[in-house]
Amino acid sequence: MTVLVTGGTGLVGPRLLGRLTAAGIECRALVRPGKAVPDGVRRVEGDVLSPESLPAAVEAVTAVIHLAAVFRTRDDEQIWAVNRDGTRNLIAAVEKHAPQARFLLASTSHVYGADSTHPGREDDPVAPTLAYPASKIEAEQLLRASGLTWGILRLPFIYGDRDGHLESLPELAAGMGWHPAQRLSVCHHADIATAFALALTGAFDNRTVNIADESPLSIYEMSQLVGYSYGSSAEPLRQPWRGQMDVSLARSLGFTPTISTIYEAVRSGAL
Repeated sequence: MTVLVTGGTGLVGPRLLGRLTAAGIECRALVRPGKAVPDGVRRVEGDVLSPESLPAAVEAVTAVIHLAAVFRTRDDEQIWAVNRDGTRNLIAAVEKHAPQARFLLASTSHVYGADSTHPGREDDPVAPTLAYPASKIEAEQLLRASGLTWGILRLPFIYGDRDGHLESLPELAAGMGWHPAQRLSVCHHADIATAFALALTGAFDNRTVNIADESPLSIYEMSQLVGYSYGSSAEPLRQPWRGQMDVSLARSLGFTPTISTIYEAVRSGAL
């Protein structure tokens, strides 16, 4: 098996590549000039916005894991260009040069509406207006309409491996005025790899699947774990299901997280 990973130098990519290669999977990473990749990974220079660079990257691959995306920027044009147009370019390259390859797209829990009456489910109607989730929905639609074997993994808040992501959350949440009782679906980097490794077997073929661990945790609790003093409140929580996903489909398809909760990650020194 040969797997191409895009976004290999971001938050998730290097950690996923390291775990896949440790499991004996041959990996290559599509990276821009000057960017390094983990040991054991074949480096292929290119960019999803440069279609001419993609044939060499996808040639003879068994699967593509498409992580590359733009999120934390106010430049909506860049978000749409990378997340939608870049995905279109990559799909076209795979269709032409590796049509038997499985295409796995990393999507996001942000596609679900904040006012939902239940944790986000894969069959919920979704119509986000912000550029990041809206562009991800269009990328999903492009993949479903392709002639490829595909899988879409909607990922939650990802943490662990000393990436600093959990530590940065309380200040970001406070700046956005989030209620301390707001709970988020989360997943450790180790189980992002667990999910993609399972998807590479075909378990998620032609499905959209929510991925998260066993226990959404409140902003207040996560703040306590990283030593941040988050404000308290007894006011009613207006959007109780915001940021949470129903993961029953993933469980039925065989996904079981190896790090079941953030508390387990703390106990095992995996933060």
